[in-house]
Amino acid sequence: MNTKPVRVLYVNELENDADLISGYLAKYEGAQFEVVWIQSGEKALEYLAQNPSIDVIVTEDTLPGMSNVEFTRKLKELNNDIPNVFLSNSEDVNLAVEVMRMGVKDFLLKKDMGSHVFPQSLLRIVEKGRIKQELLELEIKKKRLEAIQEIVIDISDQINEPLEEMSKIISSIEEKEIPEKAAKYLKLIKDNVTRMQAKLDKLRNLKEDKTVKYIRDIKMIDLS
Repeated sequence: MNTKPVRVLYVNELENDADLISGYLAKYEGAQFEVVWIQSGEKALEYLAQNPSIDVIVTEDTLPGMSNVEFTRKLKELNNDIPNVFLSNSEDVNLAVEVMRMGVKDFLLKKDMGSHVFPQSLLRIVEKGRIKQELLELEIKKKRLEAIQEIVIDISDQINEPLEEMSKIISSIEEKEIPEKAAKYLKLIKDNVTRMQAKLDKLRNLKEDKTVKYIRDIKMIDLS
C-alpha cells in the first residue's frame, strides 16, 4: 500500500456525492486517497492556483456556473498539467470523444464509482503522469549536460593551457632555493593550480547533470 496518499480534487456541488466518493476510495486497499471537495469550477481554479500539489482532478458532468467542459478548457489555457478525469451519468460517446480530445485522461461512468475500476483508473492515470514527469526531467538534465559539455570543450583548452604553463613555472621555481615564506606561498599557488586542473578534468568527464541551487536563482555544478 502506498504510504503517501493520492490527492484527489473532486469538483461537484453536492456534498453527499463528495462523501460517497471519499467513502468508496477509502475502502480500496491498494492505495490511500485524500479527497478535497470543491463546489464549482471557478472555486476549483482558485484552489489550484494556491494549492498545486493535487495528483488528479475528478469533475462531474454537471457543475454550477462554469461547466466541466469549460473548466477543462480553462485548465488547458492555463497550462495546468494535473490529469483531469470526467465522472458522468451519461454514456454519450460524442461527449467522451470531445473531452478526451481536450486532454481529459479518462471518461468514467458514475455507476462504476463504487467498484475497483474507479480507484484503479485514478492510480493508473497518476502513475502515467508521474512517469511522464520523470522522463521530462531526465530529458531536461540530458540537454543541460550536453550544453555543459559543449561549453567545457570550447573553453577547456583555453583554461588548461595557462594552468599547464603555471605548473611548469612552479616546477622551475621549486628547483631553486627560495625563502621559507615564499615557499609557502608557492605551495599554496601549486595546490590551487592542481585543484583547478582536477575540477577541469571532472568537467570534461561529466557523466550526469549535478546542477544544484546555489543562491536564489543562481545554480552551480557540484564537482565534489
